[in-house]
Amino acid sequence: MQRNPSCVTNNFHDSVHCVWLKGSEVVIVGVVNHVSLTDAKPAVYWLDDPAKPAPLPPLLGVASADLVVVGGGYSGLWTALLARELFPSWSVVLLEAGQCGDQASGRNGGFAEASLTHGFWNGLERWPDELATLDRLGQQNLDEMAATVQDHGIDCDWQLTGALNVATRPHEVDDLVEWSTALTEHGIKHRMLDETAVRDELRSPTYLGGLEVVGDTATIEPARLAWGLRQACLDAGVVIHEGSAVTGLERDGSGMRVSTIAGSVRAGRVALATNAFPPLLRRLRMMTVPVYDYVLMTEPLSAAQMDAIGWANRQGVSDSANHFHYYRLTRDNRILWGGYDAIYHFGSKISPELETGATHDKLAGHFFETFPQLEGLRFTHRWAGIIDTCTRFSAFFGKAYAGRVAYALGYTGLGVGATRFGAQVMLDLLSGEQTERTSLEMVRSKPLPFPPEPARYAGISMMVRSLGKADANGGRRDLFLRTMDRLGLGFDS
Repeated sequence: MQRNPSCVTNNFHDSVHCVWLKGSEVVIVGVVNHVSLTDAKPAVYWLDDPAKPAPLPPLLGVASADLVVVGGGYSGLWTALLARELFPSWSVVLLEAGQCGDQASGRNGGFAEASLTHGFWNGLERWPDELATLDRLGQQNLDEMAATVQDHGIDCDWQLTGALNVATRPHEVDDLVEWSTALTEHGIKHRMLDETAVRDELRSPTYLGGLEVVGDTATIEPARLAWGLRQACLDAGVVIHEGSAVTGLERDGSGMRVSTIAGSVRAGRVALATNAFPPLLRRLRMMTVPVYDYVLMTEPLSAAQMDAIGWANRQGVSDSANHFHYYRLTRDNRILWGGYDAIYHFGSKISPELETGATHDKLAGHFFETFPQLEGLRFTHRWAGIIDTCTRFSAFFGKAYAGRVAYALGYTGLGVGATRFGAQVMLDLLSGEQTERTSLEMVRSKPLPFPPEPARYAGISMMVRSLGKADANGGRRDLFLRTMDRLGLGFDS
């Protein structure tokens, strides 16, 4: 598509219809209402990069391997790379439907967090006796990720920035104080910030307080991390076939056969790393749902604009609402701004037509409420895509076909870091090794499944409405949310 759209203003609704030219074809890509979105390209900023590698050839014919990895996002790439490092005698084939890193791994916010449990509170509520171990393993995992990036020379702008959590409502300040108390009890390094201190870090008139956790979050360029892992896999001898969607998984004697449209691979072991996309195991079909997440990217800020907001320490930031925003700086001082809506479509529908909508306009409005001093700044890119979520918010793991197949999924938006841990768990399960990881209750247990439709859609819709009401009502959770809390069920991104 050409770089700049042709946009026509609708004077009756103050909206802008954006048209992109694809060859001689005119493509209507959506309606945007906020003037800052007029020139925003409907594309993932991270993937709109001349450094993107050329595609690898698809699988043709019949092949064999000791391990087949299905999926070329972070989960699959880490599994393939670590397999070659831990079991150098294994031959490894990775099959990816599109190109490695083109889905959630290449279009996320770029927050690599140490947490394996989707945050401190989720871990404390679900696995309190294991939390210290999980925190230690999570920090070790993040440190080892950083070492891999350095050792392989992956140019993904790895910056150990830490995380700044901000409160924009009075009840959220109280929540941060409670969080600080719990972090102190568990010996986790952090600092509380009052209104003056948090605005010294990042200048927004909406901030009432903050909490900064030190050393547990890095910001990265997500697509470049995926592409770097892809090259590391190739260098390690992994055979990667892109454009090779898997159509079948079945027993084949003492092993397994993984089929694509144009070929198949016979293997002794299979690792499934499909995450938000329909799983190859029937037992997993009710365990996750695909959720659409929406993101904007600004043009680079000028020196004067950077001075206007501060942000000298360049932390990754999120606010404390149920419907939350996440944001961070890029290496050229753009602001990535995403979150708020997490949208599930009836029947777990996945379609490119769902990647545009009103959420981009909402996000643009929220951005300038947060940073009114940046009025006039434009967005250059807007995009959306699916992540997977499960009822316990964090990844789960398991085996099938008498231990020949392993899976890890359900990362719920915190997979940049946790997928490496998930890859290690899958390799533990496939090798039959009993490790500290496989002994964890978090690894041995499973979340409750989502109900079938239409109950699934109705339940998720009620959850989203109730979370919004709680944000507006001082954090007070209604009967529905309190019931879900007691059952340990939820919906999150």
